[in-house]
Amino acid sequence: MPSYDLCIVIPTLNERENIALLLEKLRFTLHDIRYEVIVVDDDSPDGTAAAVKTLSRTQSDLHVIHRIGRRGLASACIEGMLATSATYIAVMDADLQHDETVLPEMVRRIASENLDLVVGSRNIGGGSMGDFSTWRVRLSRLGRRLSGVEKHAVLTDPMSGFFVVRRTFFEQIAHRLTGIGFKILLDIVLSAQGQIRIGEVPYHFRLRQHGQSKLDLIVGLEYLELILDKFIGSYISVRFVMFCLVGAIGTVIHLLLLGGLLDLARFSFIESQASATGIVMILNYVLNNSFTYRDRRRRGTAFWFGMLTFSIACSLGGVANVLISGEAFRQGMPWPLAGITGLLFSAVWNYGVTAMTTWRRARRSAAQRAERRAQATALPESKDAEIQPSVPAIDTNR
Repeated sequence: MPSYDLCIVIPTLNERENIALLLEKLRFTLHDIRYEVIVVDDDSPDGTAAAVKTLSRTQSDLHVIHRIGRRGLASACIEGMLATSATYIAVMDADLQHDETVLPEMVRRIASENLDLVVGSRNIGGGSMGDFSTWRVRLSRLGRRLSGVEKHAVLTDPMSGFFVVRRTFFEQIAHRLTGIGFKILLDIVLSAQGQIRIGEVPYHFRLRQHGQSKLDLIVGLEYLELILDKFIGSYISVRFVMFCLVGAIGTVIHLLLLGGLLDLARFSFIESQASATGIVMILNYVLNNSFTYRDRRRRGTAFWFGMLTFSIACSLGGVANVLISGEAFRQGMPWPLAGITGLLFSAVWNYGVTAMTTWRRARRSAAQRAERRAQATALPESKDAEIQPSVPAIDTNR
């Protein structure tokens, strides 16, 4: 079993068009370093995992972790980083936006200066955000301010996803990582206890060549969830907080709908209350399915079945809310406290029951698994032929 000085962990989702080119660039750049590559693929529909497996047949230092039923860049990076025994671990994206030519300097810095972490920074002299749009630059700066990273380390680019970390340091903090969202570097820095020895190397951020960017509203929410988890995650589940936040939004909308139906539509109270309850229950389900449980999101037939189980669970929670708050009021508790008591019970009930029913992790049927395997492997032979020659086998005796 060969030993490696460096392991490069590359998380992928639909990066089939980029991965072979990146591997070729790494081979050209790192010819003086003993390295391995671990690609962690989140069951890409475009067959990224299958393409890497094809390449790995002739490259002993190329490995793939094919994850099924799990999603997320940070968690993918953690799995890949825990799978190596190399002295140093680099993390970079597969979209060719990170400049692989600075990797040798990053490795030299972390080794010669005895650092824990070396970050590829776009915000120091010699680095830049490239041709990024103005709003993306501003979004990156906002994320840096929200992170509060200055309290933990001197770091100009905490939003960077391009870095090299000492394996022994990573293993010391691995159990404190949240694995939430896309910002694994920030997760590492905020999880460390005590002083972190950090260096930075400038690089120019490049534009994506193929495929689509993963940056969307979900990514932003996951970033906020990561920050919340670092502040309150030791005391209360962040997923529960998000579930309650959705419920609070639903309560406001419920009251607005109730008032509108009573005043404008001239419905009776019972009709208005029933209509508002039904609408908000569906809205709460959609929001929780899209955000709170995005990693277990229900689609297709499962979406409608999930809506049914969610409605049943929340209806039972509503009945319990009324019974408990009513009894508390009869026992002399002031009505605001009685109402809050009922709401808290129903929130915990709804969260617990829907987690075990609506969004429980379900195993795929044998037919579904066979279908996904067929989609991943039934790729045109000509495409494999195009990919394989473009990345010559890496000399494991280098």
